Amino acid sequence: MEQGKRLQVFHPFRTFLLAACTFFLAGFFSGCKIYRFNQVSIPADIKTVYVRYIDNKARYINPQLSPQLTDKLRQKIVSQTKLTQVNSENADYDISGFVSQYDVTTSAISGQQVASNRLTVAVTIRLVDNKTEGEQPREFTISRSFDFSATLSLPQAEARLMDEMIRNLTDEIFNRIFSEW
Repeated sequence: MEQGKRLQVFHPFRTFLLAACTFFLAGFFSGCKIYRFNQVSIPADIKTVYVRYIDNKARYINPQLSPQLTDKLRQKIVSQTKLTQVNSENADYDISGFVSQYDVTTSAISGQQVASNRLTVAVTIRLVDNKTEGEQPREFTISRSFDFSATLSLPQAEARLMDEMIRNLTDEIFNRIFSEW
């Protein structure tokens, strides 16, 4: 009888634990910030990728943008695909690009004074598929805008926005290259 009581007490706890684990896993795998691997579309014969340094050809050059963007894109490709990063032009995929725009404009005025500014960053990417005969290089440009208070100088705004800029640009480049949207 003593053992039966112990099972009755333990049973609700076990049910709760199972429900909590199920809820956690369901939330983890369906969250909007989680990148699902089944969205990556890479032909089976593509094994290597060469991500070249993303140059900065904009009028205004942020010296941190190109190296951080290049590094983050390399990391994302290696960690979220089956591709191996190589430093050779003979890679199956050859990805190159450049920052084509880096401009600040006024985005809001309040009481005849500038209230906020907008930093617009555009990156042009070129993907060469060396594995597929006759395949033309794919080229596309992505552009993202980032608003900041007019009370901040550009260097202050860049320091605050850098992580967001790198993350958003990297995600957009990755999705345009590897996802069938």
